[in-house]
Amino acid sequence: MTVADRHAPRPVVSHEVIHEGKVWDLAGDVVDLGESQVLREYVAHPGAVAVIALDDEDRVLLLSQYRHPVRHELWEPPAGLLDVEGEDPALAAARELAEEADLVAGSWWRLVEFFTSPGGSDERIVVFLARDLSPVPDADRYQRVDEEATMVPVWVPLDEAVDAVLDGRLHSPTTATGVLAAAAARSRAWSTLEPVVPA
Repeated sequence: MTVADRHAPRPVVSHEVIHEGKVWDLAGDVVDLGESQVLREYVAHPGAVAVIALDDEDRVLLLSQYRHPVRHELWEPPAGLLDVEGEDPALAAARELAEEADLVAGSWWRLVEFFTSPGGSDERIVVFLARDLSPVPDADRYQRVDEEATMVPVWVPLDEAVDAVLDGRLHSPTTATGVLAAAAARSRAWSTLEPVVPA
């Protein structure tokens, strides 16, 4: 048997937006499980993308960013919301790489996809691998604000990033998932990756 998650929605008897937020909402669904109906509250999220950017020395770019809910500065890859209606995720990833890291990539692959907290949120993150990097021209650079304005970039050898994840020094799920997926893909000579073209 092949182990794979499958899309298997249950009937929703009722749906309520409990709180409408700036970025995401809190929703409540009464779900019919067959033998019973249950209320499940969750964060309704637009989804997100992230970019594992690797340079020619197999160093991964990580950015420090303050995350208020956990009261931590976390090291994370460039990432952002899928908040432009109908935007292709690969194009959103290219936009985030330019906005957060001042980089463009000549080569893109879909690396991994995951739910961040499936018991309490419908957020899905698609992580891309970006290589053949070059800087965004100064005149075209994005002006970062709020938490993004204080992000500090650092290039970390991929093996060291893997060690930091396994040692419990890096806690962002996007970082952990992306770094480990990149290391696994590299161990397979990148043969498992699906190339994409941001469009």
